[in-house]
Amino acid sequence: MAIYKVTVATGDMVEAGTNNSISITLVGSNGESRQTTVSFLFLPGKEKSLSVHCGQDLGPIVLIRLHKWRLFLEDAWFCKDVRVTAPNGTLYRFPCYQWLEGVTTVEVREGSGKKLVDDKLQILKEHRHRELAARQEAYRWKNFAQGWPRCLNVDSIFELDSNIQFSRIRANNFTGFLIFQGASHFLSGFLLRRSSWNSLDEMRTIFSRTQGRDIGGCLVCCPLPFPLH
Repeated sequence: MAIYKVTVATGDMVEAGTNNSISITLVGSNGESRQTTVSFLFLPGKEKSLSVHCGQDLGPIVLIRLHKWRLFLEDAWFCKDVRVTAPNGTLYRFPCYQWLEGVTTVEVREGSGKKLVDDKLQILKEHRHRELAARQEAYRWKNFAQGWPRCLNVDSIFELDSNIQFSRIRANNFTGFLIFQGASHFLSGFLLRRSSWNSLDEMRTIFSRTQGRDIGGCLVCCPLPFPLH
């Protein structure tokens, strides 16, 4: 009997948790485990730990499969990562960082960076082929007009997988920032100003509060919309 210690981490954004059922399968070079239920409830920023019992040593763990299914209502889940500790103490890390939606199974490779020629096991070669096919299906291109650069072959971003769409959390951050900036400029007299600036010092009284503010990893700059005397 070989016992593997598994820790599953959920992302820390507000909507990352789920009340759908999540289970896991460990895939090693010598075989794979049975599908084992992790939990029926995941909270944002929290981890779940469990033991996976196998009839034999699986060898180096090369893949994990995360299975998601729902009892009643759909509740998407954002998996941060999975850590697996083998009976001999070896720690394997599986970075996931993606949404799981609907009834689905997602395969995640062990986190060591490897090239195509490094995939000696047939199961890894097949996984790479399936991953490539999925990417080619997700990123289809079309010509918007003759002579224009190619663009994604979709009519709306909502046709894209949620892992490709711009993050809802980041979008909300930008929207909140724009509202804050608009209110701040209005109270400072910036939006209603009808005359030109008199000096740089006058401009600094408004822009110094927001200059260099970092929102979601992007440096927000504000152009000068009025002439300077």
